Amino acid sequence: MSDFAEFRAKGRATLLAGRATYDVPMVEGALRWGAAAVLRPEGAVVDRMTELAATVDAPGHWVHGGRTLHVTLRSLEPYRTRVPEDDPLRRGYGAALAEAVDGLPPARVRLAGVHPHQGGVLVGAHPEDDTLDTVRKRFAHALECRGIRDLEHGRVRDLWYVSLVHFAAPLTNARELVAWCDAHADTDFGTAELRTAEIVQFVLTGGRIHVVPWERAAF
Repeated sequence: MSDFAEFRAKGRATLLAGRATYDVPMVEGALRWGAAAVLRPEGAVVDRMTELAATVDAPGHWVHGGRTLHVTLRSLEPYRTRVPEDDPLRRGYGAALAEAVDGLPPARVRLAGVHPHQGGVLVGAHPEDDTLDTVRKRFAHALECRGIRDLEHGRVRDLWYVSLVHFAAPLTNARELVAWCDAHADTDFGTAELRTAEIVQFVLTGGRIHVVPWERAAF
């Protein structure tokens, strides 16, 4: 799935065929929206993505912007409503992440292309160096060395992206949404320098997703 053209074509076909999926508000033990390792872009590139996301016709869905925008490095665990700061897993995630980024330069990614997919809308993240792939491998190894299992189950991420929209209800305007994505298919938001990796938790408040940082590791 490293080919965004193929990914985009499949996403368009899925939505137009009425096969969209959607997320539901988080509950204890759910396999979606639990703690994750992410990298959040900053600066003008985030402003440009946020401004565009604000123009999408997606009532009732989770539209992201600002500091909610992120590249997921690894999904770690099912959703937990209360996680204390001294939680052993939380500390273990942080230590593994610090080990993974140690000595590496910031990751540079070009954020370009708006793509529909089964569960929402995303922006393609195109690495301009090997840092993301290196961190992915090193983080997986650091978790394994600590005996920590995650939700990736050996999955290799060869498609990086930033989500603009997650569907949170049955999709009622698939054709309009696909047309909106088509109109912005070639949008180039610029290159982001990802200087920090984080372990985060996601919280739904007032119909919007918010990111709560747990642990940080600087490149």
